[in-house]
Amino acid sequence: MLANWNQSIQERAARYQEMATRVQGMTISERSSDGSVELTIGSNGILQNLVINESAAGKRMSEVSGEIMKLLQRAQSKIPALLQEAMAETIGTQDETANVLFDEAKKNFPAPPPEDGFARPAFEANEINFRVEDDAPPPARPASPPPARRRPPSDDDDDFGGESVLS
Repeated sequence: MLANWNQSIQERAARYQEMATRVQGMTISERSSDGSVELTIGSNGILQNLVINESAAGKRMSEVSGEIMKLLQRAQSKIPALLQEAMAETIGTQDETANVLFDEAKKNFPAPPPEDGFARPAFEANEINFRVEDDAPPPARPASPPPARRRPPSDDDDDFGGESVLS
């Protein structure tokens, strides 16, 4: 009985190791519709390769960065399906640990928002502009402070002559 239990644990560990090896070697690649941006991520969702082709040179940087983020999210959303496929081939989908891993992957890598076909304007409100504008007028100089008021002479005989002793 103990030998069977030990063998069962070793077989299960081997299946988990096989699954881990498969998942670790997986990559997901995405390409923009015009081919200007290509990226590859690992099974952990981390970017492994990013290629911005010369055809992106005519685009605004906000468009290119938006395309990169859209492709990254689309690629990451495929991770749960690849994980589930690897689990089905190695440890099975009925395993409780496998279901926890799959649920965690779905939580960490949700489906991307649907593409609504609505093109956002290039001048989005959240776009940051770091360019220096040469045509801008120089900033206004602050008004000079009002002149200091003089104290009227006093009859006080303190031998300081109205001046500070520190100056």
